[in-house]
Amino acid sequence: MSRPAPVSHDRVREFFDAFVEAFRTFDGGVIASRYLPPYLAFHAPGSVQVFATGADIAAYFQRIVTDYHGRGCRSCRYEDLAVVPLGRDCVLATVTWELLAQDRSVISVWRESYNLCLVDGGLRVFASTDHAE
Repeated sequence: MSRPAPVSHDRVREFFDAFVEAFRTFDGGVIASRYLPPYLAFHAPGSVQVFATGADIAAYFQRIVTDYHGRGCRSCRYEDLAVVPLGRDCVLATVTWELLAQDRSVISVWRESYNLCLVDGGLRVFASTDHAE
């Protein structure tokens, strides 16, 4: 039996393209469906959160997108995708995020890395790290 190919750069790009579409809903549950519990979030400047269930992840992202929307954010985009394979089924992916206002002006920018793995045929995040400036 042949082994599947490692996760490709194109597949990771597709994951983030779909993430942008999920973000556009401003629905924490839709965003959380891209994460694998337990999920570990390491925030700059050094705080850590662990979310044990999908419901915990959904509530976390709902708080975030509600705050972003209140600050005038209406969409996001990513750039500078870097992918490091971690075996056959996992990758470390790093992107620069931009939160965008209705007129597409940039509200906020940050860089973040994600540990992604294949689960049930799809990529899911199990840990993320905000890059400290």
